[in-house]
Parts: sequence; structure tokens; C-alpha cells
Amino acid sequence: MSEKAGSRDSGTVRQPRAIVAGHGDFAAGLVSAVQQITGRGSVFYPVSARDLSANDLDVLLRRAVDETGVRVIFTDLQAGSCSMASRRVLRAHPEVLLVAGANLPMLLDFVFADKLSPTDAARHALERGREAITAIGGGESK
Repeated sequence: MSEKAGSRDSGTVRQPRAIVAGHGDFAAGLVSAVQQITGRGSVFYPVSARDLSANDLDVLLRRAVDETGVRVIFTDLQAGSCSMASRRVLRAHPEVLLVAGANLPMLLDFVFADKLSPTDAARHALERGREAITAIGGGESK
């Protein structure tokens, strides 16, 4: 896995509350940004699909869920390999919530919703992530 469960954050050991999975450095990049902005990057357990077969990704995500006890998985693409592997993990763990299409505002909201259960925090963060998407400028469409 990409990072040990129970990573250090400001000198204290904290169990992750969610997995962030994606292609390339997507997960590590988002977790790094959360860490830089909030100091709470250890809330997330990053997983990269880089160079993994579908089976290897299934095994990695199952192991991450089993070892960390997390009940939320954030992924990059709704129909991407991480989301498909997460859906297969959900068959054995129906209590786990998958949120596809993760973005930085969503993850920032999640880390500050620590009074909510992880699944409730993820549902709240989903709304914040949707609201944060906007388009400005671009001229007139033709």
C-alpha cells in the first residue's frame, strides 16, 4: 500500500478515516494538498492504481479496507479502474461508501467534519465538492 495506516500527523498517530484512490499520483497529490492546507493529511490513506492489474488493485483496496477499518473510499473517475475495484470491494463490505469524482474542496470538507461519522462526513463533503465546481469567463459559445 502507498502509506502505512495510522500515519503521523503533528506528532500524534491518527487512524485514517477514508481511502483516496486514483490513477497516477492523483491520490498522493490530493492528500499532499490536504496536508499542506490543514495539517490533517493522515485522515486519508492514498492508493495509486499505477502499474496495477485489475486483480492487484482489488487485492490492494480490500487489504486497505480490512487493515484500516475505513468505511469511505474516494476515487477519481466514476467508471475508472479504482471505482470499479472499489465497487467489487463493496460486495464484501456493503457498509463502505464509495464517492467517485473526488476533488480538493470535497476532501477539505471531509477532514473538518470529524464530529460526523465517516459516511455522514463523506455525504456532506460530496455536496461541498459539487458546489465548488464553477466556470468563469471563456467568452461566448458558438
